[in-house]
Amino acid sequence: MSANGIRLHVVEAGEGPLVVLLHGFPEFWWSWRHQLRALAEAGFRAVAVDLRGYGDSDKPPRGYDLWTLAGDVDGLIRALGEQRAHVVGHDWGGAVAWTLAALHPRRLHTLTAIGIAHPLAFRSALLRHPLGQGRASRYMAGFQLPRRPEATLRRDDGARVERIMRAWSGPGWTDTADFAEAVGRNREAIRISTVAHCALEYYRWMARSQVRAEGRRFATAVARRAEMPVLQVHGTGDPCVLESTARGSARWVAGEFRHETLDAGHFVHEERPAETTALLLSHLKPRERR
Repeated sequence: MSANGIRLHVVEAGEGPLVVLLHGFPEFWWSWRHQLRALAEAGFRAVAVDLRGYGDSDKPPRGYDLWTLAGDVDGLIRALGEQRAHVVGHDWGGAVAWTLAALHPRRLHTLTAIGIAHPLAFRSALLRHPLGQGRASRYMAGFQLPRRPEATLRRDDGARVERIMRAWSGPGWTDTADFAEAVGRNREAIRISTVAHCALEYYRWMARSQVRAEGRRFATAVARRAEMPVLQVHGTGDPCVLESTARGSARWVAGEFRHETLDAGHFVHEERPAETTALLLSHLKPRERR
């Protein structure tokens, strides 16, 4: 599907109000397998997309900044024939969703952020709590090196993806067949030509923007408080984005804000799919009955 000058690969299920699902690192659309089915059965049109640079979507040499990524989703919603959508994002997909809410607020009915904080809440926590969120985010420093991180992600048929997913997940899920299948699919996906590089460009833009004028402009733009209802779902054992960091997102919400926690790690929607879906439906369905 064409949007914002590139082609985005989407997987769609069901009919009804549009729900757009945005994945994170190191995954692709398939991470929403549980929610796609459940949302369709509940009367929604669920669309999971491969973000720019991932899966079967286009992999241009640039455009891995949150300005452009939010523009991709803005264009996608309109390409799907709708003016507004419920937008759900995990990890980087959640950062894109928060940015969309600030830059294109009329495009959202509701916002759901899973395993991620508002970009400014995250930046604030890095600066204020270097031994907390700063330490939790130290893996990002290694992603700033040229070429070597890409090689480590592809090496041994993507074995590092499994190590990342095990380290970031809570107890229980890593011993299941569902986890094994998720690891296998994500290892395959990271080996698609240029995906590893494109995925790391998200992190590199984030680091570069902190010391450039572009970053200051972005901070000003994304500071606009979200007026749509916001649901934030977070794992109590998330080692990447601390729950205290996620709670700080409330500062950038002007409307209804609901923060829910589940006994999980970073991949909440996969580790606790039924509970996550129940929270999501409780957030979406009341809006559709109005």
